[in-house]
Amino acid sequence: MSAPADHVLITRFNLPSRGAESRIRAKDGWLQTRLGLFESYCLPSVRRQSNQNFHWIIYFDPQSPSWLRERIAELNQNAVFTPIFRAEVSSAELLQDLRAVTGARHNELLTTNLDNDDGLASDFVERLQEGGYGGTRTAIYLVNGLIRCGSGLYLRTDRANAFCSVREDWAGARTCWSDWHNLLGRSMSVNEMAGDPAWLQVVHDSNVSNRIRGRRVSPDPYRDAFGGLLDGVSDLSALEELRDLAVGRPHRFVKEAGRSLLKKIALNVLGKEGLDQLKSGWALRLVHRR
Repeated sequence: MSAPADHVLITRFNLPSRGAESRIRAKDGWLQTRLGLFESYCLPSVRRQSNQNFHWIIYFDPQSPSWLRERIAELNQNAVFTPIFRAEVSSAELLQDLRAVTGARHNELLTTNLDNDDGLASDFVERLQEGGYGGTRTAIYLVNGLIRCGSGLYLRTDRANAFCSVREDWAGARTCWSDWHNLLGRSMSVNEMAGDPAWLQVVHDSNVSNRIRGRRVSPDPYRDAFGGLLDGVSDLSALEELRDLAVGRPHRFVKEAGRSLLKKIALNVLGKEGLDQLKSGWALRLVHRR
């Protein structure tokens, strides 16, 4: 059992930002769509956590429309999360908010990134907090998860996924937002935790990054952990499983390998800002197509 830490989930809801997501965010209906996903997946999954010993900060744009503010207040009547309205969040401001919300009661800080359109298995927090800590700043990944696309469900292993956490001492803390989720290992130790699927990504039209990856599976083995998040997911017949094994999965693997190689080359050549600009171009193309 690990020593106790101040644990905070951190979510950007519509925090103003540069890059691909900001272009999609400008499209009419983006907020309504994201709010629907938040209510269907993210919020209920946090409420179902077997271990409730954590805090949750959600950042909102100060220019958020009144209807969104009112709905957020309705959803938060039981104070499940702490809404904070900022135009931007610097590292110093983030640490200030973390201290204000937690009271910094323990020596260690554990921060976890949670996107507003994703969900968690009911034991995500419990497993994460029991993961151990060696006294050195460590990025923690629960590597196995699920991807939902419509009525299809896919089992995925992602060793540097977006549900990243960082455990560290409060002194000199950097948090899970100190770098891209897949680059945290450049500046700290990494702990990859295996086990049952711990998270759920939802593939939908307004998401630039998420894609169908992994192996097609039936939902039944995972319903206890994910509850209503899997409502509407179809069972997988033997024929569908064979078709996915023979055709679907190899096709996805080749496409993903190509994307990963191009992204790695772009990151090495263009750097993080250049890659962000490249993503923004793709985001604009998506907006113009719809």
